[in-house]
Amino acid sequence: METQNTRTEDSFTSVTHRGVRRAKKRQAEQWSAAGQDGDAGHMDTEEVRPAKRPVFPQLSGDQRKIPVPANRYTPLKENWMKILTPIVEHLGLQIRFNLKSGNVEIRTCKDTKDVSTLTKAADFVKAFVLGFQVKDALALIRLDDLFLESFEITDVKTLKGDHLSRAIGRIAGRGGKTKFTIENVPRTRIVLADVKVHILGSFQNIKMARTTICNLILGNPPSKKVEQDLNSVASRIT
Repeated sequence: METQNTRTEDSFTSVTHRGVRRAKKRQAEQWSAAGQDGDAGHMDTEEVRPAKRPVFPQLSGDQRKIPVPANRYTPLKENWMKILTPIVEHLGLQIRFNLKSGNVEIRTCKDTKDVSTLTKAADFVKAFVLGFQVKDALALIRLDDLFLESFEITDVKTLKGDHLSRAIGRIAGRGGKTKFTIENVPRTRIVLADVKVHILGSFQNIKMARTTICNLILGNPPSKKVEQDLNSVASRIT
């Protein structure tokens, strides 16, 4: 029994980590060589077929959705034909008011000649929803260099209570005189909606009006100096 045990012990050899690594490496090389041979044989027997072009479903027309707040439902209803006519007849688009979602939806159709008119129509409706008159908002369709810009009074300076009310009063002026001056000199249109200010005009004119409004928010008194400053800046630009 002792001699048999010694023989069994002698038959086992100690395996080091280095030997295990070499065995695994050798096995991996054998597998990779066998795989390459199999792929080569498979490629030789299989015919090369051209790749099929993917078939995608036809896309529907582009669409824009403009949300309408509840306080603009009545003006939208009263001026609906004035809004619908230029969008349908001149731009060749389709428009509807979705009663469930409360959005004005505009989309292209087969009569649409230029897809970029969809953006013009959306800006036109958005301008009306913000409070501009239809005849002023129509300029966004007729001219290419007009833009809309909106900001809040609190973005310029943090005001609350009576201080905020006085800032709105400085922008409007007595009887709206200061607001009319800011509109007429730089040739812009302005809508004051609570703490929000919306400006319609060209890029340079919007910049002039915004600078004047920001100065009024910061505390400059509404006076004749506002008109003088605007006239001087306008003369320098022209």
